[in-house]
Amino acid sequence: MKRSIKTLLAALVVSLCLATPGLTGPYEDGVAMVNGVSAYQRGDYATALRLWLPLAEQGDAKAQNNLGIIYDKGLGVSPDYDEAAKWFRRAALQGSAIAQSNLGIMYENGRGVPQDYSQAITWFLRAADRGVLLAQFNMGLSYERGHGVAQQLDKAVQWYRKAATQGHAKAQNNLGLAYENGRGIAQDKQQAVLWYRKAAEQGLAEAQSNLARVRSDTRGQTHRP
Repeated sequence: MKRSIKTLLAALVVSLCLATPGLTGPYEDGVAMVNGVSAYQRGDYATALRLWLPLAEQGDAKAQNNLGIIYDKGLGVSPDYDEAAKWFRRAALQGSAIAQSNLGIMYENGRGVPQDYSQAITWFLRAADRGVLLAQFNMGLSYERGHGVAQQLDKAVQWYRKAATQGHAKAQNNLGLAYENGRGIAQDKQQAVLWYRKAAEQGLAEAQSNLARVRSDTRGQTHRP
């Protein structure tokens, strides 16, 4: 079940934190945030950056997290991991769960900060406890690998299950792998098929391949004398 922890996917994070931005500041700030979202979604990252930067500098956590995404992915600017980590940290310290998850990813991969699995776990756990599915998935990976924590496959399964039951496709696939191979949980091919199917139906190619393989193995066993 070796899986690299995913770096920030702009489309995913934006769908989580930008699609319906909370207008918590002055009206003009709210308009700037919404207009920045619109610019981001149409690929006009320079305009999004111009609109969000003043908000971020004034302490808006959503804008700070969004700047982190722009600098991490190099959207309309050259990638700058130091700048990305700076903005994620500012938002994370204000309590933004998405930014906490993103800062954990930076520590996990040593992007803009020294690689530090213990710090990654600290931030993943804060975000995971607040329901961020990607952070829950990454907690599962951390326990599976023993990154920042002692390797405990049963705890990896617990975190995968939390994210999987809420629809996280990669967590569903990894939970299927755990059931198929009896890692951290009793082996159960039927449960493996169930979770692979859920992930496959979301279009995850790896799960589609795993589902086909398990079904093929099962058919082969059925026809043996």
